[in-house]
Amino acid sequence: MKQLLIVWHSRTGAARQMAQAAARGAAAAALALEQADDLHVELRRAADVDADMLLASHGYLFCAPENLASLSGEMKEFFDRNYYAVLDRIQGLPYAAMISAGSDGAGAARQVERICTGWRLAAVGPAVIVNLGAQTAEQILAPKTVPPSELARCEELGGLLAGVMLMGA
Repeated sequence: MKQLLIVWHSRTGAARQMAQAAARGAAAAALALEQADDLHVELRRAADVDADMLLASHGYLFCAPENLASLSGEMKEFFDRNYYAVLDRIQGLPYAAMISAGSDGAGAARQVERICTGWRLAAVGPAVIVNLGAQTAEQILAPKTVPPSELARCEELGGLLAGVMLMGA
């Protein structure tokens, strides 16, 4: 059985909704490939993920908000805490990234890409950036609801990653 580890962090709910959508998409892809019993999706908050979980997995999806043009602190801490513990032990595995943003998201996406390049992971596609248009302090701090069309993009990415894992591409 292959394990897809979805690591997420969210303050306002957007990245959590995106990670859950990706998990649904991965499960649906496994079902469509008639391999539902061959994929386990592990959805974990970044603070709860350790090196053993990374080593037990066969693919990764990283989902976090962009804060001040960078990854959120909890997601960055996840990478900092685990980077050297798994370096040269997970190379070649597939990954994907999703970023929730107020207006841009590119800075956080580049940060994930650089970290994953160091781990020598294989990107299955470009990061999905969900731009929610929050510009004022009140909008930024408010709980978010990700539109269905954006959740569908997250499901597609989760499905693509699961397909790559299951088909060995």
